[in-house]
Amino acid sequence: MYAIDMTDSQRIPFEIKPGNTYSNGAYGRSWGVRQVIEFSLDAESGEETVAFKGIAGACRRKTGLCTLAEFQRWARYEVALNENSWQRIGYYEEAWPEVDE
Repeated sequence: MYAIDMTDSQRIPFEIKPGNTYSNGAYGRSWGVRQVIEFSLDAESGEETVAFKGIAGACRRKTGLCTLAEFQRWARYEVALNENSWQRIGYYEEAWPEVDE
């Protein structure tokens, strides 16, 4: 269960796991953080579904169920609460190319 971060040309896969938290990477009122509760299979379609609860932002105090594909499109990156702010997990800065002087 992997999601893609960034644009199609800069894909960075990350695994979606129960108990972990993810952000949609939006700004302002649209921003949100969801915690994955569990995965299950939809009885009718056979699609894998994700049960989640909203932890912060627009998602706060809400629960939901969507397909894994929908959650993967929503999630931009994994996050963790550090004191009073949410920070990306496993985020790295790309190395700047060296410039010959």
